[in-house]
Amino acid sequence: MRMPVICTFSFSEVFLIATASHEINEEIRDAQVRLIDDEGTQLGIVSAEEALRIATERGFDLVKIAPNSNPPVCRIMDYGKFRFEQAKKEKEARKNQRVIEIKEIRMSPSIDTNDFNTKVRAAQKFLADGDRVKVGVRFRGREMAHTEIGVDLLKDFAAQCAEIASMDKAPKLEGRNMSMFLSPKPQTPAKKPAKPKQPKPSTDVSPEEVSSQTEEE
Repeated sequence: MRMPVICTFSFSEVFLIATASHEINEEIRDAQVRLIDDEGTQLGIVSAEEALRIATERGFDLVKIAPNSNPPVCRIMDYGKFRFEQAKKEKEARKNQRVIEIKEIRMSPSIDTNDFNTKVRAAQKFLADGDRVKVGVRFRGREMAHTEIGVDLLKDFAAQCAEIASMDKAPKLEGRNMSMFLSPKPQTPAKKPAKPKQPKPSTDVSPEEVSSQTEEE
């Protein structure tokens, strides 16, 4: 039995907080700035010199946070602490980055049933691991006259993986190659089992209890 032909491509899906470069303290040379103090209070529009003087008196830095505003917006803050917090966020974002791999499976139009099923199982494993799968059919010589066989083959392949994957790119012929892309379906969290209902206490009096009460009287 021939083993599936599998190619692997990988790229990182990374969402990182941008590392902005800020003008601080004496680097700020604007005539006027809109100033926000270290507690978030708006202090209005003042000269850059006045803003730096206020920041210095409070023991903080003057940081330009919105250079494209008119006038630019500056904030009084501990810039060293701010950069430390940004670095922590970037580190956490890198920790949570997700590497997505695209696996490729190739077939021929004359593939036999056993090979086809082997390749389907391989694709299902990749999809279960969260990877995308590119499934391709290579046509040779006179096979190009019957490309509909490739379409049926790929659609059948997608149907075999339908429970865990969706076809995000339908079969497409490019030269002698026809391919499609399968992506894993998002997994929905399992529902919590419903709590069993507690039976309500019975308020009915049994005949035995009635008889007992009568004898006592």
